Amino acid sequence: MQLRKATEQDLPAIMAVLDAGRDIMMASGNPNQWAKGYPTEEMVRRDIGPGYGMVMEEEGRIVGYFACIPSPDPTYAVIDGGAWLDDEKPYYVVHRIASYPEVHGVFKTMMEYLDGITDNIRIDTHKDNHIMQHNLAKYGFRYCGIIYIASGAERLAYQRLR
Repeated sequence: MQLRKATEQDLPAIMAVLDAGRDIMMASGNPNQWAKGYPTEEMVRRDIGPGYGMVMEEEGRIVGYFACIPSPDPTYAVIDGGAWLDDEKPYYVVHRIASYPEVHGVFKTMMEYLDGITDNIRIDTHKDNHIMQHNLAKYGFRYCGIIYIASGAERLAYQRLR
């Protein structure tokens, strides 16, 4: 699997991957996390512009996407029911992770990339996203508490320090 920064030309392929990710969530009992058109094309454009959007390719086909954004993330300023493992060091936030259902190794490829750029990662997910929670546990993330996204909805917040 090849990993590279996303470009504007990749947008249609990225949106198709995100649609597949939404279908996976719905099929696995998580119909609310990416409801109502999330993530939008405009969000992905905002990822791509500064170089935060990343695509994964197999045989020239885009099969995965995620955004890797440097801190601070205002959504993570307040955490309820716990605390960040470290609230001083700079961190990266990962958003919008998706792939096609037949593709394997996307989370692993993403983590190999992240390990090369940071030792401090934060991710949040919906309480019904058991696939993501499984991957987070597998890669050493620790549950830290609840954060609230812009809509006011709760998300489970995780951090991994190396």
